[in-house]
Amino acid sequence: MPRRNMPEPPKRAPKMDPRRGLKKKPCAFCQHGVATVDYKDLAQLRKYISDRGKIRGRKVSGNCQQHQRDVTDAIKTARELALLPYTQRTVTEKRGGRGGRDDRRPRGDRDKEEATLADVVGDDGAVISQREVLEDASVVAADFEAAAELEEAEAVAEEVK
Repeated sequence: MPRRNMPEPPKRAPKMDPRRGLKKKPCAFCQHGVATVDYKDLAQLRKYISDRGKIRGRKVSGNCQQHQRDVTDAIKTARELALLPYTQRTVTEKRGGRGGRDDRRPRGDRDKEEATLADVVGDDGAVISQREVLEDASVVAADFEAAAELEEAEAVAEEVK
């Protein structure tokens, strides 16, 4: 026979993630009482973008559903207005696709060359290696030193007159 005067069920504890044993991250916007997410607040929006330029998900960022939607809209608006980049700039790109290698040199040699020979684009659009840039810089430095010595010699010659 069921009881008629059942006591209230106990209050539940905060939701726990069974895999990690941690409670769910609170929404930063709800905690601070923020009503709207501003697309011009780039420092705050960058927190919700990964290093590859992807928008972080709700589970990672800890936002509630409404604020995550607002963050996503704000990031997309900022990208359209060129306030935020669509992708982050990568330093070096890996060659080939899934395991296919274009050149058959040993990996160590290829990595050393890419690290020391960063390509630089010149004014005319031609690709110049870093060695060529350094050679040009050393020639310019030598010309500059020769010009400085010439000026000193002219100054001494004027003083003698």
